[in-house]
Amino acid sequence: MNNSNSEKTLVLGASDNPSRYSFLAVNKLRAKGHPVAAIGLRKVKVADVDIDTEKKPYTDIDTVTIYLNPQNQKEYYDYVLSLHPKRVIFNPGAENEEFEKLLKANGIQIAEACTLVLLTTGQF
Repeated sequence: MNNSNSEKTLVLGASDNPSRYSFLAVNKLRAKGHPVAAIGLRKVKVADVDIDTEKKPYTDIDTVTIYLNPQNQKEYYDYVLSLHPKRVIFNPGAENEEFEKLLKANGIQIAEACTLVLLTTGQF
């Protein structure tokens, strides 16, 4: 496990449905030793991570990885900005030019990438 990278990742759009990429991402992040917070539609558990339904005021989020379509992201713009993450990853299908411009204007790195691929290739 890579304990030098102990920054927390927030999975936005987390699901307990095993066919969802967000489910796979939570499991893979935990398997690689990354601390994870997650927000989804239902209070469930994935791996050892409790999925929250409300926007909690985390203070230690390094990366936000998004699994929501652009329409469902709007309600999270201010919330994600309030977390002051170093970077936000827009997974395939989540690309959002409006949100990306807002993040860049606030000095937050953005990536249009697949979290699963980044984890698999050691680039996370």
